[in-house]
Amino acid sequence: MKKFLEEVEKNNIGKIEREVFLSKYTTYKVGGLCSCVIYPKDVNKLVKLIKLIKKYNLKYKVIGNGSNLIFSDKKYDGVIIKLSALDQIKIVGNKITVGAGYSLIKLSNMATKASLTGLEFAAGIPGTVGGAIFMNAGAYKSDMGYIVKDVKVLTPENEIINLTNREMDFHYRTSFLQKHPEYICLEVVLRLKKGKKSEIEDLIKDRRKRRLETQPLEFPSAGSVFRNPEGDAAGRIIESLGLKGLTKGGAQVSPKHANFIVNIGGASANDIRELIMYVKNTVKDNYDIDLKVEQEFVNWE
Repeated sequence: MKKFLEEVEKNNIGKIEREVFLSKYTTYKVGGLCSCVIYPKDVNKLVKLIKLIKKYNLKYKVIGNGSNLIFSDKKYDGVIIKLSALDQIKIVGNKITVGAGYSLIKLSNMATKASLTGLEFAAGIPGTVGGAIFMNAGAYKSDMGYIVKDVKVLTPENEIINLTNREMDFHYRTSFLQKHPEYICLEVVLRLKKGKKSEIEDLIKDRRKRRLETQPLEFPSAGSVFRNPEGDAAGRIIESLGLKGLTKGGAQVSPKHANFIVNIGGASANDIRELIMYVKNTVKDNYDIDLKVEQEFVNWE
């Protein structure tokens, strides 16, 4: 790792943070120590970084805002890559070209200012564009798959190619990138529709009010824990079993919304994982419904 970091510095790849806790980079505020977090300055520096990582045979993971990740409490002996510098945006007509590191909430605001409709669902999702593409983030019966024209990616062979919406294989909370994590999202082209700014603003305001009333936004969480099974809501199922308010260490099934697990103070990653698995197993035992966890467990092997 020492020689690798020396080469990263020599090649002026970008900012390096050494020996940092991953709790700083996830919305759950949990996660063990990490060898380093690197912020490549641009796509060329990212390509160079990936080559160095492979040269030294290091494990790595690209993350956005960590709003769907649960890192374990043990050390991540590898490289975390953050694409914060890939944050360029261009709006031409009803088309938005935006970098993977751009904030999804900020993007929704920019679309609103340009009187473009289609991104209202993203106004409350605290992720990056790249993370949203990876997860096919969505809400209110819409998701990224409805608005993506194409995605620029870095392939495992370090080639930069465009994947069409069809090639991205978007489905409910999944995409081509989830099944091929060695591909890295660099930039996205979105195709929206012209709308009335006042109507877009009213819709976002109404949904924000609803979120504040129904979701435990006052505590660290990663949003919905489980995907909704077809024709039902995971929150309703969990609540019907009397699991609201159940705690494990500093983790709790939110009394406000049963499909949220929150860090009420000092939770470990293990507390959160154990509580998630307890809820999942309880639902399976009682209803024979196998709830699918929407969040990604990292470094638990």
